[in-house]
Amino acid sequence: MARVSSKNQITIPVDVLREAGLAAGDEVSVRAVGRGRLEARRLRDVIEEYAGSLPPGTYPPGYLDQLREEWDR
Repeated sequence: MARVSSKNQITIPVDVLREAGLAAGDEVSVRAVGRGRLEARRLRDVIEEYAGSLPPGTYPPGYLDQLREEWDR
């Protein structure tokens, strides 16, 4: 059983975290979903989700370097 502390903190039991696929260090958003009910969701890591997902040759050689040079202007 968990309890809300005087600092409004809740310790979530390890078995509940494991069942939800959450681990220490995960960033979560928390929202109320009714009186006495909360929902916690892991935030998406967009870079991890999409990095490397474009097929080779999507950009011509040197194109990304040109874009980076534009940022420095």
